[in-house]
Amino acid sequence: MSMIETPYLLFLGDAPDRLAAKVAQGIRDWRPEFARAQFRMEGCQADMGLPDMSLAEAKAAGCRTLVIGVANRGGVISQAWKKVLVQALEEGFDLASGLHNLLRDEPDLAAVAKAVGRSLHDVRVPAVDYPIANGIKRSGKRCLAVGTDCSVGKMYTALCMEREMRARGMKASFRATGQTGILITGDGVPLDAVVADFMAGSIEYLTPNNDADHWDLIEGQGSLFHVSYSGVTMALIHGGQPDALILSHEPTRSHMRGLPGYTLPALETLRDTALGLARVANPACKVGGISVNTQHMDAAAAREYLGGLERRMGLPATDPFRFGAGVLVDALAAI
Repeated sequence: MSMIETPYLLFLGDAPDRLAAKVAQGIRDWRPEFARAQFRMEGCQADMGLPDMSLAEAKAAGCRTLVIGVANRGGVISQAWKKVLVQALEEGFDLASGLHNLLRDEPDLAAVAKAVGRSLHDVRVPAVDYPIANGIKRSGKRCLAVGTDCSVGKMYTALCMEREMRARGMKASFRATGQTGILITGDGVPLDAVVADFMAGSIEYLTPNNDADHWDLIEGQGSLFHVSYSGVTMALIHGGQPDALILSHEPTRSHMRGLPGYTLPALETLRDTALGLARVANPACKVGGISVNTQHMDAAAAREYLGGLERRMGLPATDPFRFGAGVLVDALAAI
C-alpha cells in the first residue's frame, strides 16, 4: 500500500448500485483524504458524492492513481472498462485493483503500463506463504463480525469498534481480510485469494500473540448462510479463534445478495450456528452484540428496530457507523 500513490480517482465504472461500488465507498468513508474525485461511465448508478471528473481533469487536480472501486460478482475486469483503463495509463495514472481478475494478467493493460512507465497494483495477491492452521491458543483477544449475508457492514463494524476503542485508550487493531480493508489500511490478508487449505492459517498469521488486553478486530467476510461464500467465513471463525462475535445484519433485504432463491437467516439462527462453530476453536467465545446496517431506514425507524432487537435477543444493538460503536465496545470490555 505504501507504494500506491495518492490521492485517488475512484473508478465506479458501470456499477448498477451503490453496494456494487463498496470498495470506493469504503475508501470514501475511511480515507476521505485519499478520495479526490470519481469517474463514472454511462449507466452508472453509484455515487460517492465526490466531484465527477474526466481523466484529464482528475490528473490536473492532482490524482495519481485510478482505483477500481467496483466489487462485482467473480471479481472480473469488465471489457467495457478497458478503454478507460488504457486511457488512464496513457494520461499518467497508475492503476490499483482488488479484483480476482488481476491487472497484471491483462495483456493490453500490462503492455500499455510498460510502454508508458506506469504501475499496476493488484492488492488481492497473497504476499506470504501462509502456514496451515494449528489451532494453538494465542494470547490477546479477538473479535469477529459474522453476518446474515454478504456486504452487510462487517468491515465497517470492525473499523468503528477500533476507532471507539482507541478513543478510549484501549489497545486495538483492525485486521483487514479483503480488498477494501487492505486499500484502507495498507496491510492485511486477501483471504479469498488464499489457497483453501491455508485460509485458516493465514488468519492465525494475521492475528498473532499479543498483549492480554489487546483486541484484534478481524474484518468479516461472506456468511455461513451464503452458499457462494461460506468458506471464507469458516476460515475466519476457526483461524481467528474469536473471543467475541458481533452479529451483523441488514434488515431491509428480501433475499441473500446475488441469490434470489435464498432468504436471510434469523439472527437467532446466526447466533446459534456461528457460536457453536466458534467454540470448536475457542470454547470461551461469546456473542457480544448486534451490528445493524440501517442506511435504508430513517433514524426513528432504525432506533425502534434496534430497541426491538435488544428486547428480543438480550444483546446490545446499534448501527455503529450511524449511532456509534459504544455499546459494542462496552460489551467487549466486559469480556
